[in-house]
Amino acid sequence: MKKTAALLLAAALTGGSLSAQEESSYSISLDFPFVSDYVFRGIKLASDSIQPSIEFASGDFYAGMWTSQPVTGSIANEFDFYIGYGAALSDTWSLDFGATYYYYPETPSGDESFEPYVGLSGDLGGGLSASGYFYYDTELETSTMQGGLGYSAELSDSSTFDLAMDLGFVVASGGTDYTYYGLSGTFNYTLNDVASSYFGLVYADSDLAGEDSHFYVITGISMGF
Repeated sequence: MKKTAALLLAAALTGGSLSAQEESSYSISLDFPFVSDYVFRGIKLASDSIQPSIEFASGDFYAGMWTSQPVTGSIANEFDFYIGYGAALSDTWSLDFGATYYYYPETPSGDESFEPYVGLSGDLGGGLSASGYFYYDTELETSTMQGGLGYSAELSDSSTFDLAMDLGFVVASGGTDYTYYGLSGTFNYTLNDVASSYFGLVYADSDLAGEDSHFYVITGISMGF
């Protein structure tokens, strides 16, 4: 999944997007973040991790790979491959649909799962944005509904401060249903025409029994061509 995906928190923490050259019919985006905790839908999966990603986009089509590589502990790494298409519904709202393939090569059985998704996102004006997504994991038979709000404030010609919050519900067939939520604040600074840096703080929590709340740092560099 675009955990730049999953989705509003991750998107808010990428430090913003960088445009391709005007004469190009496609763009390539690279992201190199470090997180002090890897938390996915309210559940901590690893501690200190490097999470590079690459995405190709042409018109409304996009495809990419995201990976989490823990640098502490003996946690298995993760690779996510995704593909999707965004269709404009108006000048400010768009429909997004696609699918993500999750692969964990270091687990004994090489665990994997497949998750189609569909979502709606839009610009509310005044720096505010909103999104709503539905995901269904075919392997785990789990449905996830997530909504989010974002706010971006321009601090200078080269810097912005972004706030994001999300709320999600997980319905697991034969498992435990739960609610999760998160809040983040990110400072983004443009380094040059193709690169920007970012630093953010994230709070994530859920009502899942035995799962603590999490407060962690994300920092990195993103590039676009």
